[in-house]
Amino acid sequence: MSDRTFLDELNYSNQKAVLVGITLPSDVIIGDDPLAELASLADTAGLDVVGRVYQKRQHIDASTYCGKGKAEEIALHVKAEGAKLVVFDNELRPGQQRNLEEVVGVPVIDRTELILAIFANHAQTRQAKVQVQIAQLDYQLPRLKNLWTHLERQRGGMGAVGGAGERQIETDRRLLNKRIDRMKDELTEILKRREVEVSRRKDLFQIAIVGYTNAGKSTLMNALTSEGVLAVDRLFATLDTRTCVWKLPDHKVLLSDTVGFIHNLPHRLVASFNATLEEVKHADLLLHVVDASHQSAESMIKAVNDVLKEIGADDRRVLMVFNKIDQVKNHAELEILHRTHHDYVDISAMRATGLKELAARVQKIVEEGETALDWTFSAANGKLLAYLKQHGKILTMDYEDNDVRVKALLEPRFVKAAMDMRDA
Repeated sequence: MSDRTFLDELNYSNQKAVLVGITLPSDVIIGDDPLAELASLADTAGLDVVGRVYQKRQHIDASTYCGKGKAEEIALHVKAEGAKLVVFDNELRPGQQRNLEEVVGVPVIDRTELILAIFANHAQTRQAKVQVQIAQLDYQLPRLKNLWTHLERQRGGMGAVGGAGERQIETDRRLLNKRIDRMKDELTEILKRREVEVSRRKDLFQIAIVGYTNAGKSTLMNALTSEGVLAVDRLFATLDTRTCVWKLPDHKVLLSDTVGFIHNLPHRLVASFNATLEEVKHADLLLHVVDASHQSAESMIKAVNDVLKEIGADDRRVLMVFNKIDQVKNHAELEILHRTHHDYVDISAMRATGLKELAARVQKIVEEGETALDWTFSAANGKLLAYLKQHGKILTMDYEDNDVRVKALLEPRFVKAAMDMRDA
């Protein structure tokens, strides 16, 4: 039996690990290698992968998820490679983790715990750190019994009803619940301050970049704004939302980069990071960035759409951005993407290809929702003229004696303020 505790930091850097994947008939596999994404997650967490075990099953084994025979096979891999950790690409119940650890002799973690470790390492802002802590504590709660059952066995007590272990479980559960409540209160205060920040942005068209992790979202953000957002070839390299100004030919908009989504993103992580994804829910437009060169691009699109639906953002207007177009080898598959998703732009963020076309397409979308003005007012009303230039697009401007006739496009949110200046 391992000596793990669920209260330890989720840090697995440099540990030798065996990866395990179990797929059921209803599961969707991204790419040819069913363990490729788990391997990328393991690499991001700093694990040293020394073995892989994969199995197709018709149903889940209630005791060990993978069945006793497969668990014994995993144990042989662990012993042969000197592994110190087993990572399942599935979400395990606490009892299944406990039973597996009895067989393999080392800690067993699941996909959720691995992602939590990555999130904990990558969170930079206080908001992201608090959200990670809430998700970690929520994950630990049902697993407290594993720890104390193990200690009772060491003491020979076997967890008798009313014993020290049971009492300690209840004590720990109360402490964790109190910590969760404190973290949620702190998150509420952070969000109140964030709402003030967001309200100040309402005078600009807001765009959020979404997409499967590693699709090139941060690279695109850098290409469009020169803001120097971290862009590396690792899953969840970007965790905190970052917003900056994107200057279009005739407009300025706000552009936000968001955390990448993955297939089967654990529900508790979506719930904990709902606040981070507020940028997505309130955006006027979503740029859905897709790695067009990936053979499973359509499955990745579906995974992102599933998360958007879960957070209540599936009603936002979406422009598909097919990225890495320079790496596409199967152009027939690209044509299928084009036929399936009609509103799209092809780009290569790395090579800055198609960015002008993207800017023009976004500007057209911004202008589609604008109000057409044909106003004649005093040429001395410089305040109104400046406002129209700053917040809209001047189409024509003709001076007639002491008046000026302006034809312009203006977002509906600015029309009332402009009318007040005109009528003052």
